[in-house]
Amino acid sequence: MTISYRWLSEYLPQTVRPEELSNILTSIGLEVESLENFENFKGGLAGLVVGEVLEVIPHPNADKLKLTKVDTGGAAPLGIVCGASNVMVGQKVVVAVVGTTIYPKGKEPMTMKLAKIRGEQSEGMICAEDEIGVSDDHAGIIVLDAAIKAGTPVAEVYEYYQDWIYEIGLTPNRMDAMSHYGVAKDVCAYLSYHHSPVSAVSPFTQNLEHDKSVAPFKVLIEDEKACARYSGLVIEGVTVQESPTWLKNRLQSIGLRSINNIVDITNYILHETGQPLHAFDANELKENKVVVKKYPAGTKFTTLDGVERSLQANDLMITDGAKPLCIAGVFGGLQSGVKATTKNIFLESAWFNPSTIRKSSLHHGLRTDAATRFEKGVDISNTVNVLKRAAMLIKAYIFFEVGGFDEDFFAHMEEIDLCLRIQKKGYELRCNPKSSVYHLGGGTMPYNSPKKVYLNFRNNLFLIIKNH
Repeated sequence: MTISYRWLSEYLPQTVRPEELSNILTSIGLEVESLENFENFKGGLAGLVVGEVLEVIPHPNADKLKLTKVDTGGAAPLGIVCGASNVMVGQKVVVAVVGTTIYPKGKEPMTMKLAKIRGEQSEGMICAEDEIGVSDDHAGIIVLDAAIKAGTPVAEVYEYYQDWIYEIGLTPNRMDAMSHYGVAKDVCAYLSYHHSPVSAVSPFTQNLEHDKSVAPFKVLIEDEKACARYSGLVIEGVTVQESPTWLKNRLQSIGLRSINNIVDITNYILHETGQPLHAFDANELKENKVVVKKYPAGTKFTTLDGVERSLQANDLMITDGAKPLCIAGVFGGLQSGVKATTKNIFLESAWFNPSTIRKSSLHHGLRTDAATRFEKGVDISNTVNVLKRAAMLIKAYIFFEVGGFDEDFFAHMEEIDLCLRIQKKGYELRCNPKSSVYHLGGGTMPYNSPKKVYLNFRNNLFLIIKNH
């Protein structure tokens, strides 16, 4: 399990230094196997400064080179030999001065030295993006905003991001620690025991206002054992584009590739809360309907990676009633996934049977982050909270016109006629048939809940209450 120090710290009520946090994690059974520094730009762009090009003249001994004078905020302009065709007087550029080490994409680091190029002295280098490691682009030198002052550190221009990354060895029963918020709660338990009582800062803090004018989606679960709860959210009028820098940094720090703003938010939520989400292009769901079912063995289905797969009879599928859209809890389909042209999305948050997911994941060789969590058992009471959290992030960082909740479908909906009090390692469940909710450690569960209520304690023990 990969954990970001800066991300984890958002849910801690007090500052804990990286080394101290490493010791705490190991002492509570989350053994830290490594602690490594992460930078979004290798070397931190150290030594790189913004320069203003004051002069450009032809090189006397080379047709494709130019002699430039560049103001970098020092006592005198630097003379730099430049081979870029797009260098011009007045530009603000990135300069690697003598002594600076740069980290080109896919190449070995290089330290700038005073040099003579075709007989002319060069006091550094005017850089392209690939030469300082910010992208693969080598079309020409970087031209910055003209308003940036000469001498400004380039790290300030490119929003340098640094973090500490923990690799934690988890035993299979520790589903509670497969998210940043889950780990934060365990850290707070340690702090409460050894110091004063504290609680993790919950990400579920805002109420979501939704527009009920959105056309409703209908949910039908044909296999209630394989899918005990299915919640959905409809959002219309989104713009699919590149994610904001903060989100890309968070995902890249734990080894994930940024895809687009919608998919990145679902991945962010998974690693924040432990609950997998899946985003569908809502226009691909015919008749505004979701059917959770299984197909006959041998049915063909093309997944997001473009591979046509032959389904087995045990594979649980998310469909629109007419065609399969997704291998539930494992991997999405090619046609129904979020694309650059997507304007409306249907966001899924569900509880799938761990055994069903594990069999499908192993059979198809798809060991996804979602599957590894579903197969260990996610919190069935949290599907709607997580949907609201995702919607708030989408609302904050993506413009959209209308949002609305769809279904929150519980299999076997019926009242539980019992009143009891159970205590287990400090957790308490109070259930009153006249009350509208269950209470668990300060949280709530709907009173109208499934025939079997699953409560996930810190030690990952499931308490099952049956209606007899």
